[in-house]
Amino acid sequence: MSFIFGTLQLGLIYGLLAVGIYISFRVLNIPDLTAEGSFTFGLAVSSVMAAGGHSWLGILCAALAGAAAGAVTALLQTRLKIHPVLAGILTMSGLYSINMYVMGERANVTLIGCDTIFTWFAGLFPSADKNVLKLIIAAAAAVIGAALAILFFRTHLGLCVRAAGDNETMVRASSINVDRVKLIALAVSNAYIALCGGIIAQYQSFADINSGVGILVVGLASVIIGEVIVGRRGVTAGVISAVAGSLAYRIIIALATRYTLLPAYMLKLISAVIVAAALSVPAIKQSISLYKTKRGGV
Repeated sequence: MSFIFGTLQLGLIYGLLAVGIYISFRVLNIPDLTAEGSFTFGLAVSSVMAAGGHSWLGILCAALAGAAAGAVTALLQTRLKIHPVLAGILTMSGLYSINMYVMGERANVTLIGCDTIFTWFAGLFPSADKNVLKLIIAAAAAVIGAALAILFFRTHLGLCVRAAGDNETMVRASSINVDRVKLIALAVSNAYIALCGGIIAQYQSFADINSGVGILVVGLASVIIGEVIVGRRGVTAGVISAVAGSLAYRIIIALATRYTLLPAYMLKLISAVIVAAALSVPAIKQSISLYKTKRGGV
């Protein structure tokens, strides 16, 4: 039973990561590689503040730290005209040093014996099952995060972000400040990613400097699996599918690990294969269509 609860808890918490990746990758149509740095940034900030007795403030500051990281990437892209991929790599690389500084020049921080948001709720409901309580907290975080993202994309600013992702030239012609739109979108995206990291730090009661390695592929796999389940039918469905995809991804990983279908070190390779296969679908469809057209013309 704890296996099921643990899988659902992680799937829902990592749903915030998937929403953040969805915003940059699908809505804004920018390959943002800041994720690995901003996830660890949120992890580091949250763990250090929780160790100091400020668990709730740590969650808030984790999101703000991620937003700042996203804003730096956006400024590199818009002001210095650096390619989006390179801008993300530069921010991600710089964040490694910043994360080490935040964590007190240590590779990891433990929260064992410290108050976290999970122990805070456990104190409010001492008779409740801890696994059920953690699941409720994870579900609340995922639902509130998804709802806020959906509401954001229904505002004027959110519509501008969607328009910039669809057709940047048209948006510029409409006298909309695209640079400002990109900055806000990337800040929101990385705020979600860092928020996920912040909650994960308090969930697992430790933070490690290498926790963000490969996290971008995990988020992309979640987004793509979600699109297979729900489909691509607008931003609202996209946000929901991101969370659903995160749940599905965690279930797949948990089953593969539990029944030793694959060794643990193969899981990131499987994630990469899933992402590569999904991204190649349009090219494969185009090739098949072209082949049929050629055959029909013969």
